[in-house]
Amino acid sequence: MTPLSPRSALRRFLALTVLRWVTPGLMFPVFVLLPLSRGLTLSQLGLAFGVQGLVVFALELPTGGLADAVGRRWVLVVSAVVALASIGLFLVADSFALFAVVFALHGVYRALDSGPLEAWYVDTVHATDPEAPIEKGLSAHGTVLGLAIAGGSLASGALIALEPLPGVDPLIVPVLLALVIQTIGLIAMAVLMREPRRATGWRGLARSAMDTPRTIAEGFGLLKRSRVLLALVAVELFWGFGMVTFEGLMPVRLSEVAGGTQAAAAITGPVVAVAWLASAGGSALTPLLGRWFGIAPTAALMRILQGLAVAAMGLAAGVVGIIVAYIACNTVHGTSGAAHMTLLHRQAVSSVRATVVSLNSWVAQPAGAVGTIALTALADATSVSTAMLVGAAVLAVAAPLYRPAWRQSRGSPEPVSPAPATLEKLS
Repeated sequence: MTPLSPRSALRRFLALTVLRWVTPGLMFPVFVLLPLSRGLTLSQLGLAFGVQGLVVFALELPTGGLADAVGRRWVLVVSAVVALASIGLFLVADSFALFAVVFALHGVYRALDSGPLEAWYVDTVHATDPEAPIEKGLSAHGTVLGLAIAGGSLASGALIALEPLPGVDPLIVPVLLALVIQTIGLIAMAVLMREPRRATGWRGLARSAMDTPRTIAEGFGLLKRSRVLLALVAVELFWGFGMVTFEGLMPVRLSEVAGGTQAAAAITGPVVAVAWLASAGGSALTPLLGRWFGIAPTAALMRILQGLAVAAMGLAAGVVGIIVAYIACNTVHGTSGAAHMTLLHRQAVSSVRATVVSLNSWVAQPAGAVGTIALTALADATSVSTAMLVGAAVLAVAAPLYRPAWRQSRGSPEPVSPAPATLEKLS
């Protein structure tokens, strides 16, 4: 099989990124508000979200190792099928138990989906040009991701406001469209991804799957040896806890001052669209900021700025203030995400690349579950603003964890034991 050129790999990577992230954009404005409109309390919703986090935590490493062992394309196709089941059930769920199942399925999907597409792109590029810079492609990925979510959220808000299907709850119309686009994404994933065959037939697939534990062990071995990688993964503990503030609590905070859930949903669509456009712009700036200040200092600064933006969201007195703070939060989120992933991929190698990305995401899951349960309970007991201030502080205190990567970039020796030849870090 002829390897894809870096340009062709990038085009396919970005096309699949669009199809992957339009669906969350469509569902973001209703993901919290639809369950609330069907009778769930904020605490019950927090528990349901917590189920998702625990499922991802349980499956993140096995699915990352599976992607490295049997192939990224196969794992992503399965993830898309599970996503279809989750969205379909979300359409009809009307109780805590059913929404818990929805979020459990979404957790399976998130675990399968975490890492393989980026790993496929980086390895495809390095197959033809081992020295190709990855930060530009990952930055473009972040930019396109933001644009896809923005477009989906804008369409979602318009569908809710226009009510194009008489007699149908406006909050489920974006979910119906998401189901269609997810189906298209499944087909595109099967057609566009090209990678060396790692297994032939069911026996070959089974043999490759049996390599998963060894692959996971190699990933942990790399983590154990590299203080830089360990610190980067530790960032996700704080990030996972704090992201609850702007991913889950922002629509609730907005509904407090906007006059109800449907009004908040109609506002949230355009607001999320603008915010993710800002995120796309922030991601596009990452290579430039990296040249000016370095990737690691840029990532650290963004952690602090994001904490300040979330605090402003919690303290703002009106709709405009919340929206401005939310847009600022997403701008730095785009920059920090691209910077963090660039640093992470610099520490990974092809044989365990998806596993390393999964490790990074894995530690965020229990932190996100704890953050969701703790911050929603705190919001119920005190106020949404108080919960957001606590989350803001947690986001900001992660900044010093980028110091080992900064020291490495300046040529300071990293105090770790030598890695085996098969797991040497990429420069």
